Amino acid sequence: MINIQNVHKSFGDLEVLKGIDLDVKKGEVLSIIGSSGSGKSTLLYCINAIEKIQKGKIIVDDIDVHHPDTNQDQLRQRLGMVFQQWNSFPHLTVLENAALAPRVVKKMSKDEAMAIAEKELIHVGLGDKFDVYPTKLSGGQQQRLAIARALAMKPNYMLFDEITSALDPELVGEVLDTLRILREDGMTMICVTHEIAFARDVSDTVAYFQHGVIEEMGPPDQVISNPQKETTQKFLSKVLS
Repeated sequence: MINIQNVHKSFGDLEVLKGIDLDVKKGEVLSIIGSSGSGKSTLLYCINAIEKIQKGKIIVDDIDVHHPDTNQDQLRQRLGMVFQQWNSFPHLTVLENAALAPRVVKKMSKDEAMAIAEKELIHVGLGDKFDVYPTKLSGGQQQRLAIARALAMKPNYMLFDEITSALDPELVGEVLDTLRILREDGMTMICVTHEIAFARDVSDTVAYFQHGVIEEMGPPDQVISNPQKETTQKFLSKVLS
């Protein structure tokens, strides 16, 4: 599981996270919603040790992420992360892109890495694109390639940072459908998202962030369909209108 205890994160004088506490259990889907600048993405970067924290603890599978003795590169193999921009390698085919990290990071043989990459590309609906270069893919297909690349590392958890925000509206659905497949597979996921309907339909838990704190957290039927806090009500009424 992922256990976050009183996490504080600042950039200079700007405190972005102001004491975050939450748990994500195995097989759970947590969606984090909130306005830009509320600390949502920063929390993901702290979980994955891309950003350091000033106070608190983040525990992943009983490992203290920010302890000086923690091998963070090794820990990141448990944490697949997909960003807003897909950042594929344009000189490599789709299959080569998906197989690269297992070969380089996990030192797999070419045949083993390719077999895993093929499986994950089929999993995300790109089984007919093995020999295509990323520039020939749509934005939605490139984002699904990014998901397959992360899955090829066999992570315990997947972290998604607004992965549909750079997509045209007609491409959003195919990426969200891929996340639905992962949920059915039992993948543990933390999704920073502005897709409120997706958060309501797929999440076990929804957390509403505002100004670096969790204003409201609970099942989607409560937080999205029947929010208790006035701040949550105002946010949802604005984004759903």
